[in-house]
Amino acid sequence: MTTTTLPRSNLLGALCVAVAALCFSLNDMGIKFLSSDYALHQVVFIRSLVGAATLFALVMPFAGGFRLVRTRRLRWHLARGLCVVFANSFLFLGLAVLPIADAVAIFFISPLVITLMSVIFLGETVGPRRWAAIAVGFVGVLVIVRPGTSAFQVAALFPMISAVLYGTMHIIARRIGSTESAATMTFYILVSFMVVSVLVWAVAGDGRYATSDHPSAQFLLRAWRPVDRDDIAIFVMLGTSGVLGGLLISQAYRIAEAAFAAPFEYVSMPMAIIWGITVFGTFPVPSAWIGIVLIVGSGLFLIWAESRRAKPPVPRSGVYK
Repeated sequence: MTTTTLPRSNLLGALCVAVAALCFSLNDMGIKFLSSDYALHQVVFIRSLVGAATLFALVMPFAGGFRLVRTRRLRWHLARGLCVVFANSFLFLGLAVLPIADAVAIFFISPLVITLMSVIFLGETVGPRRWAAIAVGFVGVLVIVRPGTSAFQVAALFPMISAVLYGTMHIIARRIGSTESAATMTFYILVSFMVVSVLVWAVAGDGRYATSDHPSAQFLLRAWRPVDRDDIAIFVMLGTSGVLGGLLISQAYRIAEAAFAAPFEYVSMPMAIIWGITVFGTFPVPSAWIGIVLIVGSGLFLIWAESRRAKPPVPRSGVYK
């Protein structure tokens, strides 16, 4: 890549990341909006069907057709797919209870989790300033979650679990990203979503286990129901924006320097605050603002630290969120 093409690639990659973040933010808002009426596995199944139709109609014809389903790394795809399924499920369960800005802020410890995992599983070196950033990020989480106080909710742990699974997914993606295309990885994620949703429906789709009044438990275990006509557009939005976001974020890290493009993922944070205010009538409390600043600031510092390193950027692959 020449110096004349590098800036254009970086700008295009940043644009892809920003649009992908908007798509994922729309998904978070739509899922929270539907969480009081539908079962999580029903929402995920319908969203995945719409996403698969979008992939087959708009992506496959330009990505080698059915050749994109061929792979020699099926076990890794299945492992990655399960990580994404459960990462999304825990995040969505948190969204059913928490203000959307709080849930998204807690989830944004994922860059810190990925850094920790890179040390444990990839043998990468982390300096003292990075460890300090990780510590600050976790302090931000504690400020929002407030364990040991009356304000603590078990649901606040769900986005944290989601971030850990999301980090695991990224470690797997780095392992297979050099041989597997973004379209192939997206296809197997969609398949994983649909298979797991059908299995949960077979066990609990009649609502027999929905005995708790807790919003997360109801969202997870309530019975499937007919889709209201007014909600069809939301389901279509979830499926199309999810696939588009996954493909765009994968493309972004293929063409741009990761350190340049990554900060644009934080577009999701102000969007979450906007959705909370305009759609759900919630506004972050002062302590939540402090936590948000600590988490986002520490994540941005990690990205800046990465840009200061002399090593060439490593392409990353995205996630269908």
